[in-house]
Amino acid sequence: MNYFSTVISLLRDRKEFLAEIYDGVGLKTKMAALLISSSCFFAIYGAIIGSYHSLPQVASSAIKLPALYLITLVICLPTLYIFNALFGSKQTIGQHFTYLLTAVSVIAILLCGFAPVTLFFLITVNDYSFFLLLNVAIFALTGIIGVTFLYQIMKPISDNDGDQGAKVRKNILRFWLVLYGFVGSQLGWTLRPFLGSQGQFELFRPREGSFFSGVWNALVSLFS
Repeated sequence: MNYFSTVISLLRDRKEFLAEIYDGVGLKTKMAALLISSSCFFAIYGAIIGSYHSLPQVASSAIKLPALYLITLVICLPTLYIFNALFGSKQTIGQHFTYLLTAVSVIAILLCGFAPVTLFFLITVNDYSFFLLLNVAIFALTGIIGVTFLYQIMKPISDNDGDQGAKVRKNILRFWLVLYGFVGSQLGWTLRPFLGSQGQFELFRPREGSFFSGVWNALVSLFS
């Protein structure tokens, strides 16, 4: 089976692809294909940013970056499914999971699109704070596009259900997207380093501060 052909079909004919998810057609095949292909894309980008430090960091980041997005999805999926089901959604948890994997795959594809840019600055700029903030910006941009895509494809589901819970489910989706962003950001901070910094290789760093305090410290270091 060519897993990447599923991603190509998503890019070429998104409307038909999403209609099949809505109808529950080939969900297991789509889930497997999206999971494997997006993990490969994330691993490629993770390897690139890990090469800032060392070969062990390349391997570590290539594993941790796909894990970051998958674990975030698994943590947040029950909240979205349970609240939607509570307010009348007829979509199964498998359909919810496939929709979320579709959005995650879009993020993975966008990251691969940014890979040459990241590689260029990796080669030409030797500044840890700059490279860190560059990647924060890339992750933020691709994440925003991904959750916007998810909102656009899941919002019509509530409209099509045609009941009084539709408006509530739209608000739940908006809240969930914010929650997803916070969980993903903090989990990324917990799983750091992805780039690695000067010194010996570290698989994980001690739990301290938060993602937002880390970004602030990088900004201060860059402009000081």
